[in-house]
Amino acid sequence: MKDKIIEKMYEISKKPYQKWFKKNEPWKTTSQELIELPEQSLGFHLGSFLLRYNFEIQEKLEDHDVFHVLTNTGVSVVEEIGMQYYLLGNGKRSLYLFMVVTTGFLFYPRQFHYYLNQYDKGKKAHQFYDLDFQKMLTIPVKTIRKTFNII
Repeated sequence: MKDKIIEKMYEISKKPYQKWFKKNEPWKTTSQELIELPEQSLGFHLGSFLLRYNFEIQEKLEDHDVFHVLTNTGVSVVEEIGMQYYLLGNGKRSLYLFMVVTTGFLFYPRQFHYYLNQYDKGKKAHQFYDLDFQKMLTIPVKTIRKTFNII
């Protein structure tokens, strides 16, 4: 039941967040174009991730799925919250992130050690949350992870 509440909160908040808070230009690419990139590339892995979960690229929120790929984070509600803790540790600060980590802590207090572990991993990584990933789509994922110490 908690998962459904969190998912509904996300659906309600996504559109206003995209419209009023995200100022970046949407990427002009498709999942199909991404998987046509070299197999080791960030773009290929992103396209594969989107197709594996039957996701569409979300306008102005493309970086979110890149974070999944780079941190190798799943898509369950607890894992989504854990990824936000990872990004918090990496230095990202936003109202949306604070809402997610607070809600996650309140709804899933038994996951605190997992969240703390994710936060620590983000802290150990070099700051990457604010990179222009669209310009990095042809770079091998392993190279990005190694360069930024993404565990």
